[in-house]
Amino acid sequence: MFRILEKRFALSEKGAKSLVKGIFFTILLNLSLMLPAVYMFSFLDSYLRKAFDSSVSISDGIWYYILLGLGFMMIMFVLAILHYRNAYTIVYEESANRRISLAEKLRRLPLAYFGEKNLSDLTSTIMEDATALEEIFSHAVPQLFASIISIVLISIGMFIFNWKLALALFWVVPLAGGLILFSKKFQQKENIALYNIKREVSEQVQEGLETVQEIKSYNQEDRYLKDLNKIIDGYENQLIKGELKIGALVNTCQSLLKLGLASVIIVGANLILSGNIDTFTYLIFLLISSRVYGPINDVFNHLAALLYLDVRINRINEMEAMPIQEGKTTFETDNYDIEFKNVDFSYEEDKSVIKNVSFTARQGEITALVGPSGGGKSTTAKLAARFWDIDSGKILLGGYDIGEIDPETLLENYSVVFQDVVLFNSSIMDNIRIGKSGARDEEVIQAAKLAQCDEFACKMPYGYDTIIGENGETLSGGERQRISIARALLKDAPIVLLDEATASLDVENETKIQTAISELVRDKTVLIIAHRMRTVAKADKIVVLKEGKLVEEGTHDKLIDENGVYANMWNIQQESFGWSL
Repeated sequence: MFRILEKRFALSEKGAKSLVKGIFFTILLNLSLMLPAVYMFSFLDSYLRKAFDSSVSISDGIWYYILLGLGFMMIMFVLAILHYRNAYTIVYEESANRRISLAEKLRRLPLAYFGEKNLSDLTSTIMEDATALEEIFSHAVPQLFASIISIVLISIGMFIFNWKLALALFWVVPLAGGLILFSKKFQQKENIALYNIKREVSEQVQEGLETVQEIKSYNQEDRYLKDLNKIIDGYENQLIKGELKIGALVNTCQSLLKLGLASVIIVGANLILSGNIDTFTYLIFLLISSRVYGPINDVFNHLAALLYLDVRINRINEMEAMPIQEGKTTFETDNYDIEFKNVDFSYEEDKSVIKNVSFTARQGEITALVGPSGGGKSTTAKLAARFWDIDSGKILLGGYDIGEIDPETLLENYSVVFQDVVLFNSSIMDNIRIGKSGARDEEVIQAAKLAQCDEFACKMPYGYDTIIGENGETLSGGERQRISIARALLKDAPIVLLDEATASLDVENETKIQTAISELVRDKTVLIIAHRMRTVAKADKIVVLKEGKLVEEGTHDKLIDENGVYANMWNIQQESFGWSL
């Protein structure tokens, strides 16, 4: 049973057990809500029956009923506390664990997954979907199951008490429940439509935040706001339409239940006239009947909420079902040569990006990846660090297949400097220390000086403790790039990946950082990507990629002599130095 609940509601094993406990205590609370009716039945049976039959004596005094009432109140109070702890507090703990589980899952997913999903979509799943599950599981799911079980137990008791009156009361329940279940596909369709348009709103807002500079630069504010308002209006209309339809459906079912009470009145009156029941029994049954529809109404309301929950559960299950990158958590090797053997890779099926690529980047050498834009240089460098898993072939590190090494273990051996630098809204010191957790301030500052960060850091209001804003918004492109290089210097890993590491630097700073990079790459395995030919001319090996294929390989002089793709790129760039405006 627990396995079924785990799969159906995207719960952990502990969460499934907690849900069962929550349902159990909710059942007890629902049944305790019948205690006032039982109390009234007992009291009226003693005092009101005497009004219909003078020969009946009152067996229990008023103090008995006062104590009985207090006892019932105490039972309801204790059950309410137990219900809250097991149906709410535990659900919130499960919600926290779910968020942690999703974050852990994201941490172990291949980067290909993030290429297929945008930021607003992932944020929606982690925050909004998890919050919706928390709310519905605390306020609907236990109550739904508990209400169904409570109704069954109460109906059994009422059928035993008087099956004719019970039949008159409950004949509408299958009719109303069938209407809800019959409309399941319709409700799911409305829920999916609502959810999708809500995601569009989030994506549009996210896009506006990320591209605000471009929107303002090209005077597109009015167009952007017009498109945003159109999407929001669509969301509002869909929300109103969906809630109106589903609300009308639920209210219709609840109205049908009222026919059951009318049936009890009619059937009960006929039974009194025929002498099958007495007036007192009839009145008591009406009193209990007025309470029994509460749990049924709850079922209808919660069932509609549960159908809406399905959309969010499916998204979380989709993420949980994604294959993660796994492997050995320990790795030792005598060398750090990187060898590509007939590697094929594609971001999408049947759209190859890397095609049968084979080469070796040796330790102690600089291997440069060059070629026309879109040739697969950056992809090749990322594959070397297992940012993605290849389609076929092998990538070896020191003779070991990196596909069999856990990504986190593998990346302990890599220092990476990409063109797109990511910084955090923290201090310069903390942003550099990401390269080596727990590094002393002296180590951080030493790496910063090698990367020429000391020059601008010392001019900041608080020096290295200055907060640089979201993604380093207070820094220039070159300053951000130097912080990224400082991270790599601090990490001092045996393998270095440099993807346009000096692209954002002016000539003066590029010259300074080349000295730091020379220190960084000493005696290490280096893969470097650069469009400036003079940056790679002194590389020990140059690998030329074009349209995902390795077309040339060798030293600068060798490739110039071959007069191929590399020589053509070199000649074009040399000619460009003489251009003027």
